Amino acid sequence: MKVIIAEKPSVARDIASVLQIKDKRAGFIAGRGCAITWAFGHLVTLQEPGEYDSALKKWTLNSLPFIPKEFHLKLISNSGVAQQFETIKALCEKADEIICATDAGREGELIFRYILALSNCENKPIRRLWLNSLTPDAIQEAFKNLKEGHEYDSLYDAARCRSEADWIVGLNATRYFTVRHGRTGGGNDRVLWSIGRVQTPVLAMIVHRDDEILNFTPQPFWELATLYREVTFKYDGKRFQKPEKAQELLEKIKGEPFNITSIEGKDKKEQPPQLFDLTSLQREANKLHGLSAADTLKATQTLYEAKLVTYPRTDSRYLSNDMKPRVPKIMEQLKAQWAEQIQPLNLASLPFTKRIINNKKVTDHHAVIPTGMQPRQIGYNEQLVYKLITTQFIAAFYPVCLKKITTVNGESCQVEFQAKGTQIVKPGWTILFPKPKKKSAEEEDDQQMPAFEKGESGPHEPVLREGKTKPPQHFTENSLLGAMEAAGKQVDDDAMREALKERGIGTPATRAAIIETLLRRNYIQRNKKQILATDMGRCLIALLQDPMLKSPEMTGEWEEKLKKIERNEIKATDFMDNIAEYTRNLIKTSSVNRVDISRWGSCPLCGKEIIRGKRAYGCSGWKEGCPYILEPTYKEQQLTPAQIKLLLQLHILPQPIQIKEESRLLVLSHLGQPMDINIPSADKQKK
Repeated sequence: MKVIIAEKPSVARDIASVLQIKDKRAGFIAGRGCAITWAFGHLVTLQEPGEYDSALKKWTLNSLPFIPKEFHLKLISNSGVAQQFETIKALCEKADEIICATDAGREGELIFRYILALSNCENKPIRRLWLNSLTPDAIQEAFKNLKEGHEYDSLYDAARCRSEADWIVGLNATRYFTVRHGRTGGGNDRVLWSIGRVQTPVLAMIVHRDDEILNFTPQPFWELATLYREVTFKYDGKRFQKPEKAQELLEKIKGEPFNITSIEGKDKKEQPPQLFDLTSLQREANKLHGLSAADTLKATQTLYEAKLVTYPRTDSRYLSNDMKPRVPKIMEQLKAQWAEQIQPLNLASLPFTKRIINNKKVTDHHAVIPTGMQPRQIGYNEQLVYKLITTQFIAAFYPVCLKKITTVNGESCQVEFQAKGTQIVKPGWTILFPKPKKKSAEEEDDQQMPAFEKGESGPHEPVLREGKTKPPQHFTENSLLGAMEAAGKQVDDDAMREALKERGIGTPATRAAIIETLLRRNYIQRNKKQILATDMGRCLIALLQDPMLKSPEMTGEWEEKLKKIERNEIKATDFMDNIAEYTRNLIKTSSVNRVDISRWGSCPLCGKEIIRGKRAYGCSGWKEGCPYILEPTYKEQQLTPAQIKLLLQLHILPQPIQIKEESRLLVLSHLGQPMDINIPSADKQKK
């Protein structure tokens, strides 16, 4: 008997339908010598420390670090899991061959192998069904090309390393910082400080960005511009840091003629957009529609299970060469609802450029594209995401957008100016996308230009404009996903982003979950489209003195090594040895490190540096009138330098100490004051 294990009941039903297997039983579908059964996503997980040794149920510093010599598995404690697992186990024990039909990726492989391990069926013959979509044709094709299961051992090794590394770092760091820094003034309750190999560097990025904005001091500047024939010309030089020089030039050119000195026209080609991977799809959905990364993934997964799009959890924006003959067929099917958009394309001769077809850049799965099947009743978010995917797919085969960039130089009394304008010659692919609202600064570089002639001259209207430098923007989910993909770097260039993908924080499949985890633990919050750190999040980052634990670059290096394990380029044991050694050093160094007080922090009122005086802490901008003072006592208790540092990190206002309700408990816990509100014990809180 062959046993096929799918990741979800719906996928099992789709496979059974294609294979014409119809006998529905409790927990599986049988027929034709096969039994098709299913998990509910993850059924099996790693055991907790207390299950290795009951003494480890108590959280103590002396028990850390705890790194199992060999990891043990257990069932997750959700309803119905034990019964379904027993069904799977019984089928596997009878099976002559087991086919893995879980999601074709790292986590899908982990789900399957963990089930085999807990069932004691690892020695059974296994084969792998690798699906890019759930259409009947795709399922039939995949069954014709079943792979030997052990060809994916390296994928499983990478998945297991990810799982065990997160367990080791997260558990040890969470227990250490909760025991060390989560105490309250009385009782046994603790503030649970949840720390993770991936989530903590992401939180650190958000806190750092918020600090940049908070500490940003706007600098004034002046710009000289002039209006000639209803076109704005800007001074062809740097901004003025002081108004005197700018005013001098303004007086010089007032009443004098403006002369056109040169005109340059340059053709520019804008290539069609690339196909979506999951991260770029999430970013676009957030930018255009405000969808969270989690909502976009959920919608795309629903579309995948409805057979409307291909596998969503991909990091590739390309198609493999074998997809060439399928694309025109998909386009033909899409004509039923997208006839107007597809009509300009010659389906018999589509332009399969290197931006679309590239075997080297397709690993587990190709880009997310529509399957061609027609949607019927789908939810609102699914409609938005489906339209994005389909429009992007069609646009990828459209002609380039041709623009003419016109640069006009002029002068008045030898003061030089320049204006730029853009003219769309052939819109190409851009006709499929609505024009975004431009900002005023962009409009001046995208003006409609009259027909200027070199040497012409006439009156103009010069003006001096005052402005201020602006701080960086708060993260949105769009920009945060981009920073995670590029290991903390802000990169807009597609080629550079592609090169950094190997070192991205998390994977396309996990980034949404990372953001949601930080939200659930109250370390970050959404403010409309913005992602901001909470006081809880700021406090946690202030406590962590090990820069490696907060480093996006280091986490990106770990992800790169996991990808190398998948490709058999490094050994899984070497990676895990490094994780274990890192964790030992983390506990060791954290035990001797103290809060860095070489810099106290920024003034909550004006953002300038805080300095320590003889009797109190105050703002270095006191000469400019900033009144901020923080007394080093609270309820007649003398505060330590570390406690002062913590208060300043949270931007606490002066005496009487004003603390937001959400941060009151965690601040008081560090000041050693009795609590009047109980916090659930760490063992009872979700990790």
